[in-house]
Amino acid sequence: MINRRDLLKLTAAGGALAALPLERGVASLVSEGPAPSRPFTAAMPVPAVLTPAARTTAADVYRVRMSEISTEIIPGLHTTVRTYGGRFPAPTIRAARGRPVIVHQANGLGVGTSVHLHGGHVAPEHDGHPMDVLAPGASRAYHYPNDQPAAALWYHDHAHLLESENVYRGLHAAYLISDLAERSLGLPAGRYEVPLQIRDARIEADGTLTYTRAQDRPHILVNGRERPFFRVEARRYRLRIYNFSVDRLLRLQLADGTTVTQVGTDGGLLPAPVPLTELRMSSGERADVVVDFGRYRPGTSVVLQNANALPTENADVMRFDVVAATGPDQSRVPDRLVELPPVPPATVQRDFVLRFDRPTLKYVINDQLYDPDRVDVRTRRGTSEIWTITNADTPAPPPNFHLNHNFHTHLAQFRVLDRNGVPVGPAEAGLKDVVLVAPGDTVRIALTWTTYTGRYVVHCHQLPHSGEAQMATVEILP
Repeated sequence: MINRRDLLKLTAAGGALAALPLERGVASLVSEGPAPSRPFTAAMPVPAVLTPAARTTAADVYRVRMSEISTEIIPGLHTTVRTYGGRFPAPTIRAARGRPVIVHQANGLGVGTSVHLHGGHVAPEHDGHPMDVLAPGASRAYHYPNDQPAAALWYHDHAHLLESENVYRGLHAAYLISDLAERSLGLPAGRYEVPLQIRDARIEADGTLTYTRAQDRPHILVNGRERPFFRVEARRYRLRIYNFSVDRLLRLQLADGTTVTQVGTDGGLLPAPVPLTELRMSSGERADVVVDFGRYRPGTSVVLQNANALPTENADVMRFDVVAATGPDQSRVPDRLVELPPVPPATVQRDFVLRFDRPTLKYVINDQLYDPDRVDVRTRRGTSEIWTITNADTPAPPPNFHLNHNFHTHLAQFRVLDRNGVPVGPAEAGLKDVVLVAPGDTVRIALTWTTYTGRYVVHCHQLPHSGEAQMATVEILP
């Protein structure tokens, strides 16, 4: 791992904005105005699935180079983005439970990077630690055992002081693990299983992608295109939805108010399907939903909207255009999806208070700034714990994106027990690795440290917050 002085040099290489907080002092750096938004003028691409460079008896081997490219996010404008594999959206890695994957990552950028498999159960040396930075021109191999249930994971940058801007500029991609139990359910598959990678952006009239605060990012991208349209057959689709925004809370709903069926969350399938009319997703969260477009006549359209859009923003996210089905729909959504083990009794309880510290203008956990040389939590492998996480910031009217916190644990998936003393609903009943903690809220989670020993981090997944030191180190002992 590099030291803090070297990391600051890599940060400086990333540009003046890399060390600036997005919630203050940045608005003056944007240009006179963003490019106009013209929804539904571009077709939504489906991210490519990456082909292994080699398949051995032990693992699937991939080779990925990080680089900058110019692409059309808004039709007619050329925008420079940072990519995995020279594509935006970046390619998806599809893995199978029990089949290891090795990804050779080469840094062809001018800034440091660290690749984190978000939601992955991996050894600490392959977790993408914020201080384990890959310098420009360097390369290394990340080993992923995939010894965990089917789930929608993702890989993204995690270099400390750089992660927010690197992710914002494009270093994010899907990583899907499947298993036999999931495949046997009969959920929509093949071309009827579609990722929706949603995020915000500010693209200037000349195509420049400006890194700035959430309230100054009016453009919504889905799979790398600004408010696109997507043709769907009149049948069921499985939509794997990701919130790739660095710090924006989404409230997604179909404009006609009809229900979708949630079947999974961050860590995999839910015990049972959950019908709902709105998905609330903070940055880094995933939602696995089934939408039956068979209820619409071919030739009609339905718009996906963000009910959390600011009054100055266009709430449209994308448009689904329904066409006739090409054959019978043999997919289904079973009444039961997966059996989750009971929450084990906890032997340790801990408290974490997240807040914005106004005297220092920093985001802190338990009144402390992140120090990579300090261990904040020591525990032992096999220990089950209950953590109480409180957002000590007070609510405020929009735009208040920066007052939300959301807590992410590396290595361990967790179960959300309750929010403000009230048990959470069925949509949060599955395995999670990110949980929203709104201003004034208190959330309790249960987790168990298994398999690996070593040092990991936990942090707010509002990435400007973790970059501003809202992060802590957990050391797992044998």
